[in-house]
Amino acid sequence: MAGSHHDKHVFPELRTAVSGLTLCVLTAERADEYHALIDRNRAHLTQHGDYQALAASDYKTAHAELLNDPSPSLRCGVLLHGALVGRVDLVAVNPPKYGFGYWLDREATGHGYATAACRALIEYGATVLGATDVFAGVTHGNGKSGAVLTRLGFKVAEVFETYTRYHLALVASPCTYPA
Repeated sequence: MAGSHHDKHVFPELRTAVSGLTLCVLTAERADEYHALIDRNRAHLTQHGDYQALAASDYKTAHAELLNDPSPSLRCGVLLHGALVGRVDLVAVNPPKYGFGYWLDREATGHGYATAACRALIEYGATVLGATDVFAGVTHGNGKSGAVLTRLGFKVAEVFETYTRYHLALVASPCTYPA
């Protein structure tokens, strides 16, 4: 039911348009894999000045983050053939308005995975959560993240000193996922 509280057990895995690329709720059970992903991407995560805190996190911090239930927001792992290659979040800032964030393993960029993963979660947000608007911020210089948002239909909403805020207005469609 649009606008209702989602249940993590209803969203065990979300398929994307890319074969073998899925989203799952990112929980503490994947802490080892998540920390290894962060660890091998520290330079990649901070090359534009963003994700400083995440890149500085140790195993204990990363594990503790995954222990915290983000509800009603969604924290999803991006899986490629079952291996964790990134993260995408839909943040319940003021539902039906949501914030949005994503990042991929450096080795997984350039293949359309970010666009496919983001599109799947945004569609889920619109159809199941009743999201009407999604906002994302991109640090200046991070042209690849801006390009992902542009491909998804986001428009520049505001330009700040260090980042650009993007906005996507959603039109809810009939629910295609279990509510």
